[in-house]
Amino acid sequence: MEYERVEEAYEPPTARLKHYKEFVIGLKEEDARVQGARCMDCGIPFCNSGCPVNNIIPDFNDLVYRNEWRIAIEVLHSTNNFPEFTGRICPAPCEAACTLNFNDEAVGIKSIERAIIDRAWSEGWVAPQPPKFKTGKKVAVVGSGPAGMAAAQQLARAGHDVTVFEKNDRVGGLLRYGIPDFKMEKLHIDRRVKQMEAEGVQFRTGVMVGRLPEGSKVTNWAKESITPEQLTSEFDAVLLAGGAEQPRDLPAPGRDLQGIHFAMEFLPQQNKVNAGDKVKDQIRAEGKHVIVIGGGDTGSDCVGTSNRHGAKSVTQFELMPMPPEEENKTLTWPYWPYKLRTSSSHEEGCEREFAIATKEFLGENGKVTGIKTARVEWKDGKMVEVPGSEQVLKADLVLLAMGFVSPVASVLEGFGVDQDARGNARASTDFLGGYQTSVPKVFAAGDVRRGQSLVVWAIREGRQAARSIDEYLMGASDLPR
Repeated sequence: MEYERVEEAYEPPTARLKHYKEFVIGLKEEDARVQGARCMDCGIPFCNSGCPVNNIIPDFNDLVYRNEWRIAIEVLHSTNNFPEFTGRICPAPCEAACTLNFNDEAVGIKSIERAIIDRAWSEGWVAPQPPKFKTGKKVAVVGSGPAGMAAAQQLARAGHDVTVFEKNDRVGGLLRYGIPDFKMEKLHIDRRVKQMEAEGVQFRTGVMVGRLPEGSKVTNWAKESITPEQLTSEFDAVLLAGGAEQPRDLPAPGRDLQGIHFAMEFLPQQNKVNAGDKVKDQIRAEGKHVIVIGGGDTGSDCVGTSNRHGAKSVTQFELMPMPPEEENKTLTWPYWPYKLRTSSSHEEGCEREFAIATKEFLGENGKVTGIKTARVEWKDGKMVEVPGSEQVLKADLVLLAMGFVSPVASVLEGFGVDQDARGNARASTDFLGGYQTSVPKVFAAGDVRRGQSLVVWAIREGRQAARSIDEYLMGASDLPR
């Protein structure tokens, strides 16, 4: 009632388009304390249930308000292994569920979370937590994204010998090669890796577990491979945490033209360049008319990267109609609302087209030059083309960012685990025996189990799977679920 919501500031677009570093300016200490004071300490904290990792939000808000930062990071770490990840790239479903959001602006929970962890790192409060004893049990974690990292850290702290296998050349999964550096610089991953190594976790990069099908578009810089049979024979438990990497394609006429790429062919290359690598034949957007097909976060990341390349124009397609600018809170609160969302990348320069479908890719001399489109509308629950709405838009580079349909099937088949109707690893989340697949001692967590989702959900599943694996190995577990 006394203070208004204050958002984190951004570096101006004219400045931030010249580099790939983070441009969000975090809250100052006093500003974070004032924002913490806006929290009402609700009798029923819907923010807590709105957060997939169930962060104890009212408590750390109050601790920041009272200047108890050291205790605040302990509370935050009790539920979230990597708040520097979520404090930067989580869409903050906790804020949608905030009671204050029903008739006012939500508490800036995400900005407070980031302020806590950033101060904790600067003060040296984030230190390795090696186990007090070793169990002698060995666990293999396949995939080093947020689910694999969270599970590995929890299992190592429980005393198990944990080895993380990553097919790419660096740790982090989509955090490393799917999230642009201007949204999250990779130093945040690197210092967590150092912490985890000090806790006993071993990372083996450039190792492909199983095989990728021929012609796969999944990013893979593996230099060696290991079979599922080797893992199941050498380790007491195996956790599959490889994500949902199979991209959704758009099989329209002309799809084989040069200049049409999946987002995850485009984005990882720039991240490698930012890391100092040389990328042969890098996909570049400078001087080109770029069309991004897909209206989600990955599409937005393609927009921001294309603008930094110096694209002549950037247009983003969304098949669905344009959402309302303001949600109907009486219908949606405390759930995630359906409304128009404008990202920082959109603000840097982008035309957004809604209710538009791609009919054909056009080209000359084997290269894409344009896209034939049509407007669509929904009638009786079906999408129909609007008569006479066809048009042709220029396109020198087309980026497909329509989400991911499933994990890489050949990897799951290699372990012989049952799959659900969507091609994900079948594993329940029951309290007892949760995250176990149909194959003895093989578990699955994160996007490989639930399908394409959020970083915060991956962390939750990694933590919960770690507890289930600890129970499986030891008969009981003290790890939080």
